[in-house]
Amino acid sequence: MSVTYQPKKRKRVRAHGFLKRRRSASGRNVVKSRRQKGRKRLTV
Repeated sequence: MSVTYQPKKRKRVRAHGFLKRRRSASGRNVVKSRRQKGRKRLTV
């Protein structure tokens, strides 16, 4: 078995970050719902 998860901060942020979320309507809904829920961190 090989180790498959090789974390990279930049890749993670570009895939799941705030700016990426803001780009699409569904992503904006994600941020909105997380705000409503009172999440401490909205995105990565």
